[in-house]
Amino acid sequence: MLEGLLAVALGAVALALALLWRQSRRNERLASRLQAANSQIGELRGRDPLTGVLARPELESALDDAVAASDRGAAPLALLYVALDGFRPVNEGFGLRVGDAVLRETALRLLRQADDRQLVARIGGDEFVLLLAADAGQAQERAQALVQAMRRPFEFEGQSLALTASVGVAVYPAHGSRPRLLAHSALAMRAVKLGGGDGHAAFDPAMAVDAREQIQLLQDLRRAVARRELRLVYQPKIDARTLQVTAAEALLRWQHPQRGVVSPAVFIPLAERHGLIHELGGWVIEGACRQAAAWRQQGLRMRVAVNLSAQQLRHEDLVPQIEAALARHRMRAERLTCEITETVAMEDTAVTRAAFERLRRAGVHVSIDDFGTGHSSLATLRRLPAAELKIDRAFVVDLDSPGQAGTQALTIVQAIVQMAHTLGLRVVAEGVETPTQRDRLVALGVDELQGYLFARPMSARALGLWAEVDGQDGGGSAAHAAFRASLFEPTAPAQLGD
Repeated sequence: MLEGLLAVALGAVALALALLWRQSRRNERLASRLQAANSQIGELRGRDPLTGVLARPELESALDDAVAASDRGAAPLALLYVALDGFRPVNEGFGLRVGDAVLRETALRLLRQADDRQLVARIGGDEFVLLLAADAGQAQERAQALVQAMRRPFEFEGQSLALTASVGVAVYPAHGSRPRLLAHSALAMRAVKLGGGDGHAAFDPAMAVDAREQIQLLQDLRRAVARRELRLVYQPKIDARTLQVTAAEALLRWQHPQRGVVSPAVFIPLAERHGLIHELGGWVIEGACRQAAAWRQQGLRMRVAVNLSAQQLRHEDLVPQIEAALARHRMRAERLTCEITETVAMEDTAVTRAAFERLRRAGVHVSIDDFGTGHSSLATLRRLPAAELKIDRAFVVDLDSPGQAGTQALTIVQAIVQMAHTLGLRVVAEGVETPTQRDRLVALGVDELQGYLFARPMSARALGLWAEVDGQDGGGSAAHAAFRASLFEPTAPAQLGD
């Protein structure tokens, strides 16, 4: 009996010891994992979790150290502020997973440009900073290398995404004290963005002044519609064979009470950046449709064209806005042309495809503007409900240039015309300023012409008076368009390709 109890006791002790040993081993493993996790956290502290480059606080600290070293005469210092162009449509069209992959690849490309004396940080969104030991000339060279590196397509899951970057350069101490250096490099980047992106620029003190002026200009622009400072002018489009006016493009103008005429190149990008473009675009659509109705009462049956920005195209209310304006003014949809730049049209994202499908169902006349400057895909072009292409004015200008420039422009225009006509699209050439350009475009088979050779943008009243004069004499010179009883010939949107 005693021996049995002793055996049970020894077994219990052995079991307890085994359990204690297992618990000890478990605690050791947990401690090891905790130590590894703490080590990993230590390594990641101060890093952007998505890309692995420095985060903003650590950049500020590194910048403090670099400025102190520069003050001691160690080396010149420069900041390169890098922002992607057109990144938002990637997130919207392809989703955050692809957008995150683009950001990680961007960070890798920046790191490849770095050496031991350089630091890469992500400021937020699609904006990065490269800190380097370089003088002004070296910084500009490195900025150009970054621009070229970012032009390489991003390849993800069978998608080839063409993006570019805007790079701002600020050098210490020439471009500002330590507290202003980062802000000044950002201002230089935004100046590149304003110019269309895909480039680099060094900070200039005028940029800081421009930033303050833009804040005031933005406030004025918000009030411009209510103050009746905006107006539309119209530039006719001319049939290349008959020299009859077939359409007029509506162009927005701003007459500022103190600044005078503000260029669209200034206020349109401002409106796009600050969310005003949909409101302004709606005002243009409404005004153009109203004017088309007024011209119709005069017997001038012209198609009227409006320009759509990328932001408008991505707005769900765009097509209902267009349809409401057409209904109010009893205007057929095919008599409204929506001009969309080639760059926007070729994004081929889910958002742009849906927008084009809505425009197709609405029956409006779609034109691809500035054609020849982007990276068009024939397959994408076939899927768009476009009725016409507008050749970019850069090729038109070079048509009467001597030597290789003129020959290349002629070849490009000829190729565009042949491709467009094969797809059943009309071709418009804008920026026609000389008889030589006109004659060569007509010989190449361009359908419509637009430019100062025929008419500058004019008020609706002036265009109506011009129509009355031409209607009385019934003709026109080779450079002057003629109005006839019927100026409009419907052109149905192209059928979507398979």
